[in-house]
Amino acid sequence: MSKIRIRKGDRVQVISGKDKGKEGKVLRCFPARDLVLVEGVNVVTKHVKPSAKNPQSGIVKQEAPIYSSKVKLVCTACGAATRVGRAFLEDGRKVRVCKKCGEIIDKV
Repeated sequence: MSKIRIRKGDRVQVISGKDKGKEGKVLRCFPARDLVLVEGVNVVTKHVKPSAKNPQSGIVKQEAPIYSSKVKLVCTACGAATRVGRAFLEDGRKVRVCKKCGEIIDKV
Protein backbone atom coordinates (compact mmCIF):
# COMPACT_ATOMS: atom_id res chain seq x y z
CA MET A 1 0.00 0.00 0.00
CA SER A 2 1.34 3.42 -0.93
CA LYS A 3 1.64 6.48 1.28
CA ILE A 4 1.08 9.13 -1.37
CA ARG A 5 -0.04 12.33 0.32
CA ILE A 6 -0.31 14.24 -2.94
CA ARG A 7 -3.58 14.43 -4.82
CA LYS A 8 -4.76 15.43 -8.29
CA GLY A 9 -4.88 19.22 -8.62
CA ASP A 10 -2.18 19.92 -6.00
CA ARG A 11 0.67 22.30 -6.78
CA VAL A 12 4.02 20.53 -6.32
CA GLN A 13 7.72 21.32 -6.65
CA VAL A 14 10.31 18.83 -7.94
CA ILE A 15 13.11 18.35 -5.39
CA SER A 16 15.51 16.10 -7.32
CA GLY A 17 16.40 14.99 -10.83
CA LYS A 18 16.74 16.81 -14.14
CA ASP A 19 13.68 19.00 -13.46
CA LYS A 20 14.75 20.07 -9.95
CA GLY A 21 13.10 23.33 -8.88
CA LYS A 22 10.25 23.21 -11.40
CA GLU A 23 6.69 23.64 -10.17
CA GLY A 24 3.51 22.30 -11.70
CA LYS A 25 0.02 20.99 -11.12
CA VAL A 26 -0.57 17.27 -10.56
CA LEU A 27 -2.56 15.95 -13.51
CA ARG A 28 -2.89 12.34 -12.38
CA CYS A 29 -1.79 10.03 -9.54
CA PHE A 30 -0.82 6.37 -9.76
CA PRO A 31 -0.92 5.25 -6.09
CA ALA A 32 -0.27 1.57 -6.83
CA ARG A 33 3.14 2.46 -8.33
CA ASP A 34 3.88 5.63 -6.25
CA LEU A 35 3.94 7.82 -9.38
CA VAL A 36 2.51 11.26 -10.18
CA LEU A 37 2.05 13.02 -13.51
CA VAL A 38 3.01 16.71 -13.20
CA GLU A 39 2.24 19.39 -15.78
CA GLY A 40 5.41 20.56 -17.59
CA VAL A 41 7.73 18.17 -15.75
CA ASN A 42 9.62 15.15 -17.18
CA VAL A 43 8.67 15.99 -20.76
CA VAL A 44 9.62 13.18 -23.16
CA THR A 45 9.41 12.84 -26.93
CA LYS A 46 7.24 10.10 -28.36
CA HIS A 47 7.09 8.94 -31.96
CA VAL A 48 3.45 8.61 -33.05
CA LYS A 49 2.15 6.55 -35.97
CA PRO A 50 -0.87 7.80 -37.90
CA SER A 51 -4.21 6.27 -36.86
CA ALA A 52 -7.92 6.97 -37.23
CA LYS A 53 -7.88 8.90 -33.96
CA ASN A 54 -4.68 10.79 -34.79
CA PRO A 55 -4.18 11.10 -38.58
CA GLN A 56 -1.06 13.27 -38.21
CA SER A 57 2.08 11.28 -37.44
CA GLY A 58 5.30 12.71 -36.06
CA ILE A 59 7.16 13.42 -32.86
CA VAL A 60 5.02 14.51 -29.91
CA LYS A 61 6.20 15.92 -26.57
CA GLN A 62 4.30 14.76 -23.51
CA GLU A 63 4.71 14.46 -19.75
CA ALA A 64 5.79 11.16 -18.22
CA PRO A 65 5.14 10.12 -14.60
CA ILE A 66 7.78 10.62 -11.90
CA TYR A 67 8.12 9.08 -8.45
CA SER A 68 6.09 10.80 -5.75
CA SER A 69 9.15 10.90 -3.48
CA LYS A 70 10.75 13.39 -5.90
CA VAL A 71 8.06 16.03 -5.34
CA LYS A 72 6.99 18.18 -2.40
CA LEU A 73 3.64 19.85 -1.97
CA VAL A 74 3.60 23.65 -2.23
CA CYS A 75 1.53 25.08 0.63
CA THR A 76 -1.24 27.45 -0.44
CA ALA A 77 -0.88 29.54 2.74
CA CYS A 78 2.89 30.02 3.11
CA GLY A 79 3.91 29.27 -0.51
CA ALA A 80 6.82 27.02 0.48
CA ALA A 81 7.51 23.44 -0.57
CA THR A 82 6.71 21.39 2.50
CA ARG A 83 6.07 17.94 3.88
CA VAL A 84 2.51 16.88 4.52
CA GLY A 85 1.13 15.93 7.93
CA ARG A 86 -2.22 14.58 9.07
CA ALA A 87 -4.63 16.00 11.64
CA PHE A 88 -8.17 15.34 12.81
CA LEU A 89 -10.86 18.02 12.97
CA GLU A 90 -13.41 18.30 15.78
CA ASP A 91 -16.00 16.45 13.70
CA GLY A 92 -13.63 13.50 13.19
CA ARG A 93 -12.50 14.20 9.61
CA LYS A 94 -8.87 13.61 8.71
CA VAL A 95 -7.18 16.48 6.82
CA ARG A 96 -3.73 17.25 5.44
CA VAL A 97 -1.71 19.99 7.14
CA CYS A 98 1.44 21.91 6.22
CA LYS A 99 4.44 20.91 8.36
CA LYS A 100 5.95 24.41 8.12
CA CYS A 101 3.06 26.71 8.99
CA GLY A 102 0.48 24.26 10.37
CA GLU A 103 -2.32 25.45 8.05
CA ILE A 104 -4.90 23.02 6.70
CA ILE A 105 -4.23 22.17 3.04
CA ASP A 106 -7.54 20.44 2.25
CA LYS A 107 -10.55 22.56 1.42
CA VAL A 108 -13.03 22.14 4.25
